[in-house]
Amino acid sequence: MKHVLSSDQYTKESLKEIFDLTDKIKNNPKKYANKLDDKIIAIMFYEPSTRTRLSFETAALKLGAKIITTENAGEFSSAAKGETIQDTVKVIAGYADAMVIRHKSDTSAIEAASVQKIPILNAGAGKGEHPTQALLDLYTIRSKKGRLDNLKVAILGDLLYGRTIHSLIKLLSLYENIEIYGLSKEVFALPQEYIDMLESKGVKYTKCNSFDELPKDLDIIYHTRIQAERFEGDYGKEEFIINKEVLDTFSKDTILLHPLPRVIEIATDVDDDPRACYFEQAHNGLFVRMALLLQVLDRA
Repeated sequence: MKHVLSSDQYTKESLKEIFDLTDKIKNNPKKYANKLDDKIIAIMFYEPSTRTRLSFETAALKLGAKIITTENAGEFSSAAKGETIQDTVKVIAGYADAMVIRHKSDTSAIEAASVQKIPILNAGAGKGEHPTQALLDLYTIRSKKGRLDNLKVAILGDLLYGRTIHSLIKLLSLYENIEIYGLSKEVFALPQEYIDMLESKGVKYTKCNSFDELPKDLDIIYHTRIQAERFEGDYGKEEFIINKEVLDTFSKDTILLHPLPRVIEIATDVDDDPRACYFEQAHNGLFVRMALLLQVLDRA
């Protein structure tokens, strides 16, 4: 059974398959309009979402599938009564052909998939991973830069709790000659386990303390918001804010990405800069998620 649980499950070859299929869907969406017309997709979100939930729902609908959905499953499902994820999946398997799940637990998607009843797609698991976001991030990089090898990438913001960061760097580590620069407050620094993983894959990781320490010829700047919902206490506001003045210190070929939502870490005066690709990035998520649904349901 096919699941989408972690960036760990992918190889360069399997990523190419997803991205090539995504290109085909994007270039000829009508060809795929009825591929899943006999399927029902369950969308179970235990945490808030805009882009991920709505893009998955739209992806299913554009493929001809029907959806059953809840945007607050923690409150409006039997989880509020103490039902386990495994029991929820066993029940939903009688109603739907695949399940998209977002949950506050790092292991939620793995727990759901352990039942082996229907394909599970991880739409964000606690502070752990967000593999479908990483896939659309990498697809956007490939589309904008024309390659996935030989890249200098800066990751900014919340590197501790940022699950999109964790999934993306795992995928980047599959490619050749990757350099990653991490810029964050010390309290939000990238955990050592991820630094060790990068080093084991031959990826150079450099910890930075200011914009001045980042190379000016970066290929990608990937910013994230502080994940305030993941911790108690107040660590203050984001210190590394990208505005037009900051962005103009980097190359004209540097692209700026963000998984969204943003708070203050990217100023709106950057939005019209051709290097700002975060809204295009969000729209790519629709087509990548269409490709993933086709794959897990053997309709690719």
